[in-house]
Amino acid sequence: MPNRVVETLAASAAMRPGTGVPGHPTLDTQIFLHINAFARATPWLHPIVSAYLGTAALLFVGLALTGLFVARRRMSATAMAAALWAPVATVIAARLNQPLAAAVGKVRPYVAHSGVLALTSRAGPSFPSHRAVEIGAIAAGMLLVHRYLAVTAVIAALTVGFADVYTAAHYPQDELAGFVVGAAICLIGFDLTRRPLCWSLKLLGRTRFRRLITVTPG
Repeated sequence: MPNRVVETLAASAAMRPGTGVPGHPTLDTQIFLHINAFARATPWLHPIVSAYLGTAALLFVGLALTGLFVARRRMSATAMAAALWAPVATVIAARLNQPLAAAVGKVRPYVAHSGVLALTSRAGPSFPSHRAVEIGAIAAGMLLVHRYLAVTAVIAALTVGFADVYTAAHYPQDELAGFVVGAAICLIGFDLTRRPLCWSLKLLGRTRFRRLITVTPG
């Protein structure tokens, strides 16, 4: 297995001189190829990882709903505002990432490197990872809701990121950039919208819809 990684690294450097110093693949490429070698050595894990990525959208929804539930029990306007903002930020981040990724135009690793094991055939540019942008935004939102919920969200983000690299859909750098972009959009956006959101929630708390945002009776 190590020999295969070395051979692929050499072939990648020779075929793609733009990936780093001529004759030397980048650290990002080396990490990707080692993870790809691990994927080749664990065929029993392929259907599990593929199924996990296939349900990633449900993971995002589950985190968002959990955030709303936790925020409602915390009886905090700021926490509820963050829980409501997180899914909105995710949609905004996903939209903004499309032109960004198109502008960068980085090809998928299974296209850039011959001989790698590809468990996916997803089209489109590779950097930043679209899925990482989405879960980065959700994870940042959960951090604003409750720190313990943020731990769960970060673990989910890391496992999704690893799975994307495992299937050869992305490089590690694509995932890291996606997390940063998604989290930045969520946090900056919340800083801009927090006051109007909290003000709106306080007004809602004076109506008969109060129980939607808090467990305390009116």
